[in-house]
Amino acid sequence: MHFLINGKSFDFELDVRLSLLDLFREHVGLTGTKKGCNQGACGACTVLVDGERINSCLALAVQYQGRAITTVEGLAEAGRLHPLQHAFMEHDGFQCGYCTPGQLCSAVGMADEIGRGVPSAVTTDLSAETIELDHDELRERMSGNLCRCGAYNGIVEAIAETFEKESA
Repeated sequence: MHFLINGKSFDFELDVRLSLLDLFREHVGLTGTKKGCNQGACGACTVLVDGERINSCLALAVQYQGRAITTVEGLAEAGRLHPLQHAFMEHDGFQCGYCTPGQLCSAVGMADEIGRGVPSAVTTDLSAETIELDHDELRERMSGNLCRCGAYNGIVEAIAETFEKESA
């Protein structure tokens, strides 16, 4: 099987039942993506595939051959942290940090969804050309990512600050 993870190519002979999450952690050595509930309920394992967020614990690796996969390790470019990673530090968007990789990947995917005009369950104007990332929109879109420590205020502040700057 051939994989493109964080811009690098990997070839493996694998059991077709292997999850994408286990591929990262056990075969590629990328341990940033966390195994939380292993049932798709907590979002700790969120990664981006072709820019869209998925729960890697529920995805079979075989399904994602040849697609561009980005884990939290791939958010940084040329050794520089992603602006959202900086904002998480500035706003104390983590305590234990276990959910942080999934939160980061999910927020990056969320911003791309908004940029493409993909509505959420709380988007009021479905015909609008742009969707404003307001309080309700942000919280709804990030609702699949849980934080046991309760660092939500810092997480929301970091995401809002980062993507308000980008859209300005």
